[in-house]
Amino acid sequence: MTMGVRHDDLRKRNRAMVIAAVRREGQPSRTDLVNRTGLSHSTISAISSDLIAEGVLRQVKGTGNDIVRRGRPQVSLGLEPRAGTVLTVVLLLNTLSATVIDYSGRTIAERRERLSTLTISRDELVDAVCAMVEGVLSDSGHEAGDVMRMTMAVQGITDSDARALLWTPITPHSGIAFADLLENRFGFPVTVQNDCNMIALALRARDPERYRDNFVTILLSNGIGMGLVLRGELFTGAYSSGGEFGHMIHRPHGALCRCGRHGCIEAYAGNYAILRASEGYSDQSEPDADVDQDTMLRLAGDARRQDGPARDAFTRAGEALGYGLGSLFALIDPAPVAVVGPGTLAFDIIEPAIRKAIAQTAGGQHDAVISFDLQTDEMPLILEGCARKALEAVDTELFAPGYINAMQAAAG
Repeated sequence: MTMGVRHDDLRKRNRAMVIAAVRREGQPSRTDLVNRTGLSHSTISAISSDLIAEGVLRQVKGTGNDIVRRGRPQVSLGLEPRAGTVLTVVLLLNTLSATVIDYSGRTIAERRERLSTLTISRDELVDAVCAMVEGVLSDSGHEAGDVMRMTMAVQGITDSDARALLWTPITPHSGIAFADLLENRFGFPVTVQNDCNMIALALRARDPERYRDNFVTILLSNGIGMGLVLRGELFTGAYSSGGEFGHMIHRPHGALCRCGRHGCIEAYAGNYAILRASEGYSDQSEPDADVDQDTMLRLAGDARRQDGPARDAFTRAGEALGYGLGSLFALIDPAPVAVVGPGTLAFDIIEPAIRKAIAQTAGGQHDAVISFDLQTDEMPLILEGCARKALEAVDTELFAPGYINAMQAAAG
């Protein structure tokens, strides 16, 4: 009995390695898979044959990396698009979107709409999400029963079990158990994830050399968010999604933050904070709910042209970010940083202040190795991270053990 369990575990692990390698590499040959996984040719051949027979993989001619032998067409392996369907939903400030994706990662259908998240009721918000799911499924020609997994990304704090939205600045409603509500409504498994964590997953997939073991993702927008990867694993807290960098305290009893507390990093570095300081309003004045990009570009232009309140506001934002990052690096050591969102359009103004502040902290002892990579549009990264989260769950939980085996285990 013990040997049988070990054999099943080994088989599952090896199948997961092959599926992951195909998803990562695109359309590798069997020899590529041997090199990527360290498995033998015979093992790769057996696993790939099984996965093709099960409809998980398919053979693709002429796209692998092997040297083509004379008279023998090259055959590579790809993910079978029809093997499964996943769904993503993204809920941000005044924006709701949904996407249906096939097993190869290709978008089948997508929808996006404006939604007054700050003013609608709790029931209206849940109904809007459900209506969005129904609409995008209809657009795709699929039914709820076709969906294997759904990932929902939200701007805010989620619980550590990825089931509920605990708190968010985009709506006054808290403790919304989206996973339970959606699973009861549609019948497919759902996880609820922090949006910045999904950005981190997407960046790791796009550039695994830079974003591998330890890295930090900072979202600069009306709010300030973070996705943190340590030792190759996405960091989450014991009770929540963690990584609430924007709500670390920069100055005790300081500026008013959207969260209702005082002195948060976001209260100095968020778009509303920069606007508030540039226009000469009190740090205790109510934060603007949403600051449009044109306004921020205007303020950035003012800051570049001359000394004054706008330049001081951006410098102050950089200082808050820098002290926060420096404190973080004192704990985890310096790591690559991806700066994402509309705030990158003014990063040339705030970067000097960030570096100056980091250098004054214990985490700044190796500040020369800290590099910033800029990504202006966060939405494609959030969508990509959500899709990858859902697809990897299908890979590891359903297709690695064998879909029938996984269904039997779930039923048992």
